[in-house]
Amino acid sequence: MSYQQTVEFLYSRLPMFSRIGAPALKKDLTNTRLLCSYSGNPQEKFRTVHVGGTNGKGSVSHMLAAILQQAGYKTGLYTSPHLRDFRERIRINGDMIPEEKVVELTDHLKACINEIEPSFFEVTVAMAFQYFAEQKVDIAVIEVGLGGRLDSTNIITPLLSVITNIGFDHMNILGDTLPLIAAEKAGIIKPGVPVVIGEQHPETKDVFITQARETGSDITFASEEWEVSGEKISGAHKDLLQVNVSPSDDIIPALIELDLTGTYQLKNIKTVLSAVKELRKQGFLIDKEHITKALANVQSATGLMGRWQVLDRAPLVICDTGHNEDGIREVLRNIQQTSFSKLHLVIGMVKDKDISRVLSLLPADAAYYFCQPAIERAKPSEELAAEAALKGLRGQAYSSVNEALAAARKAAGKDDLIFVGGSTFVAAEVV
Repeated sequence: MSYQQTVEFLYSRLPMFSRIGAPALKKDLTNTRLLCSYSGNPQEKFRTVHVGGTNGKGSVSHMLAAILQQAGYKTGLYTSPHLRDFRERIRINGDMIPEEKVVELTDHLKACINEIEPSFFEVTVAMAFQYFAEQKVDIAVIEVGLGGRLDSTNIITPLLSVITNIGFDHMNILGDTLPLIAAEKAGIIKPGVPVVIGEQHPETKDVFITQARETGSDITFASEEWEVSGEKISGAHKDLLQVNVSPSDDIIPALIELDLTGTYQLKNIKTVLSAVKELRKQGFLIDKEHITKALANVQSATGLMGRWQVLDRAPLVICDTGHNEDGIREVLRNIQQTSFSKLHLVIGMVKDKDISRVLSLLPADAAYYFCQPAIERAKPSEELAAEAALKGLRGQAYSSVNEALAAARKAAGKDDLIFVGGSTFVAAEVV
């Protein structure tokens, strides 16, 4: 098959969460283990860092990968979902897996795929592990897809587990309380493997402490290790988030300029620094220059997109993948810190989540352009507009993201702000 035929085979043949939601999930790790066993268990042939959490795991994964590759390590990076190109999921030193390799690995796995009928995600995880093993990476940063305990990535035994935070998302799958969600995410903590928890929360702290005690794992709460503050600065070529860090030393910089300018990155940077500190304990040679240079160039080094990403100016157009209650709170915090005359929100969501709490957070004085991303799970824009109207949010419904964005651009003045988001899949269509 050609590359395009191969990707179409993967999309059409395999149950895909982004397309159909929960029915695509397999409730155990059997298929992933079978796929990897078929390839000689490649996940045992390279070192890993495992990153989970409700929000921030993508940013943390990309920042860690940028630092490791800046320090001279051949670094694999597995993330999901992709925004534009399937190959974004599997990278080495920022370079996407070649098209011909996707074809080759799919052909290799096809007999096993036909026999066990795995999910799309299970196959992509197995494909990533085989590619990283073949390419002899020094280390790979592996982002959890959903949850942790039963996530396909959880067949690895990493050097370090990282859990960024716990919030309400995918409650129909993970549970409807923070301790239940935390218990699922704590499932990536392995015997004797240290764990970094990004944010301490009174409802979930004991869940992690108990799990770490049972597995004999050293536990660090990053929010207790660092004090950070920051402000956005405009550079000649790009905007930066200038971050002051305390305590600093010969390795940890007192000042970091980060090219991911969403202020929620101030939480994520603590998690990254605690992870770096732990990796250094395990013998990784990472110095201050590696950290500062990598964090100033995360986007170009790793290909990260969709995190408070500026798409245009005059009017200012920004998109973000934040999509759950905590993610939208952070988006609104950034909007409040941005200068503009009028706010235009291009918003779309998926139909298998309770969005009432998210809608309750959104400002009533903005102009709304309700849209639906081009996926099966998309909530019809007319339904979204009707639900939003019950919360006092008024606007027009559009059949596509680009149609809604075009309408917002037409209506906006040069000093206005257009924000595009509400779902990862909305951001994916405009980056």
